[in-house]
Amino acid sequence: MKYYVIAGEASGDLHGSNLLKALKKEDSAADFRVWGGDLMQAAGGDLRKHYQELAFMGFVEVVKNLRTILKNIEFCKADIIDYQPDVLILVDYPGFNLRIAKWAKEQGLKVIYYISPQLWAWHASRVHDIKKTVDKMLVILPFEEAFYQKYDYKVEFVGHPLLDVIENYKASPDFLQQNNLSEKPIIALLPGSRKQEISRMLEVMLSVTSDFPDYQFVIAGAPSQPKEFYDAILKESKFSASISFVQNQTYDLLSHSTAALVTSGTATLETALFNVPEVVCYKGGAMSYAIAKRLVAKRIKFIALVNLIVDRLLVKELIQNELITSNLRQALQEILQPEKVNVIKKGYEELREKLGNAGASERAARLVVGYLSEL
Repeated sequence: MKYYVIAGEASGDLHGSNLLKALKKEDSAADFRVWGGDLMQAAGGDLRKHYQELAFMGFVEVVKNLRTILKNIEFCKADIIDYQPDVLILVDYPGFNLRIAKWAKEQGLKVIYYISPQLWAWHASRVHDIKKTVDKMLVILPFEEAFYQKYDYKVEFVGHPLLDVIENYKASPDFLQQNNLSEKPIIALLPGSRKQEISRMLEVMLSVTSDFPDYQFVIAGAPSQPKEFYDAILKESKFSASISFVQNQTYDLLSHSTAALVTSGTATLETALFNVPEVVCYKGGAMSYAIAKRLVAKRIKFIALVNLIVDRLLVKELIQNELITSNLRQALQEILQPEKVNVIKKGYEELREKLGNAGASERAARLVVGYLSEL
């Protein structure tokens, strides 16, 4: 069968690539045309657009880049028509994918959504659109089944694909030596993957480094950004002395870390699954944040996936105006204390239980192929 798969971010590329591998096992004749990244391409996808061309963050940034986004939508529609897939599989990335889903349904295409948009946070009313345009929804967060059930829409919970990725990951035993790191305990800095968020987040993360002389701070460089981008930020920063940097080695870094400062997003969950105590940070543009807060405040209590899944404030969240040096310093000091470490790691055990068993990609692939074979 022919599968057209759209992912628009680094995490979508990761999970999309594992879905492609699992689909190959279920369907030996599988052919893929994809939007994603290097991982989906390596998994056998004919890459039509790289997510680096698609990563616009926040309401204001989307408006500024609206012409480019609309061009991408038109290109995508034409490419789908040219390919004539048996099914369209959408991986997260809701701003773009929900538009494509509506159009695809009008064309008579079968639409499967893998990794639900976070409608429970942003736009619950969009469930009605999804019911009309998405033939099958596969969700990865345990509370999403109940959310959709309220709208009389049956979805399939397949478990979280990160469990597989991290369970199968083998950390490099020579990581410290390869990167000229010392034996001091490591505090990882994960400032995000998009240029806009990295520029905002990294400076405040760096501002606490001199207060912890017994630790070494290491920046996790995102695979989507060149080292020169980080070098430019560090050159301008007054806090950048003795800061180490590793590129595209986030999991190795987390495997060796004592604690982490992490920009809100999938990385907060990855950090938790590596059992690393963390402080979750987020600061957006003033207008974008004001709009987001208005939309989200009444629907969710927390911003971090870790806290949403365990349904309590397990890891500290410093959001927008709360993300200042003094607060970050205090929060980091707290998670370095043995008593707090024990509380967080016990909560991480509960988190893993709620995320379900390993095998999410395989379960998703079986559901996709099974659904298509019944048509």
